[in-house]
Amino acid sequence: MSAQDESQDSPHGDPLDSESMFANAFSFMGIPISRQLSDTDIAVIGIPYDLATTGRAGTRHGPQAVRIASANLRWEERRWPWDFDISRRIRAIDYGDLETDPGDSEQMMEAVIQHAGRCFAKGIKTLAIGGDHFVTLPLLRAAHQHFGALALVHFDAHTDTYSIGARYDHGSMFYHAPREGLVDADRSIQLGIRTEYDPDDHDFAVIDAAELNDLAASEVVSRIEARVGDLPVYLTFDIDCLDPAYAPGTGTPVVGGISTDKALKILRGLAQLNIVGADVVEVAPSYDHAEITSLAAATLLLELMHVFGARVEEFES
Repeated sequence: MSAQDESQDSPHGDPLDSESMFANAFSFMGIPISRQLSDTDIAVIGIPYDLATTGRAGTRHGPQAVRIASANLRWEERRWPWDFDISRRIRAIDYGDLETDPGDSEQMMEAVIQHAGRCFAKGIKTLAIGGDHFVTLPLLRAAHQHFGALALVHFDAHTDTYSIGARYDHGSMFYHAPREGLVDADRSIQLGIRTEYDPDDHDFAVIDAAELNDLAASEVVSRIEARVGDLPVYLTFDIDCLDPAYAPGTGTPVVGGISTDKALKILRGLAQLNIVGADVVEVAPSYDHAEITSLAAATLLLELMHVFGARVEEFES
């Protein structure tokens, strides 16, 4: 019996069971498209929203581009350098994209809180694909409802703590989040920052891009672990944390960022953290070349899936 036939015995099929790099590239990594949450460990949720963008627009097409690029990663049964088969550790679904009326930002926020909250209430971890970075605010609101105050681990070129701007602004989420009690800024950390902020009036710990590039990944991991402690963690990765050489397809590129290799090494080291949800945002495929940015985002998401899988035992067939 083929793997495809065997997968019909399960309501979701076997995660990552499709190896084609070009056929049926509709879902992330070929996992089943479903909103059935029983027997589910991880839900991948697309949020195609970019109305809070202040630079180059187009991140509403990010989820579609990342899913298509993920087909390039589907062939490897055991992802290097992990020593386990992810399909034996987690049951994952692609929840699909959240659809809201064009131009209705408030409806988007309500939809994210509702659908992500539905997952969190059942103990399911979420991996969200943006969309611009503003989508992290409703994701934090949903997570806070179920886990209380969170430690934020934030990869970005910008602090996104700006108080001046429109009500919906992808540079304002982490100004609002601590003031709403969603995150504990004293237990949170921002990595890769290389744009203006006032370090004398800034509650988050920061490892700026210059220092991040000089530190070993293991040193960065130790500083993250020391900062967040035992709090539940929400991890958000703005793709512009990467240098534009590794992620040209984004709205506000800033040179001097980290490499994909450095990012992956840091993420692999975070397996001991209690990460309850994560996102990768700000992929703007209209500015991409040869799927460089979309593939980087898909790879980061897959790495996070393995980070989740490293904390659990293999399940029985």
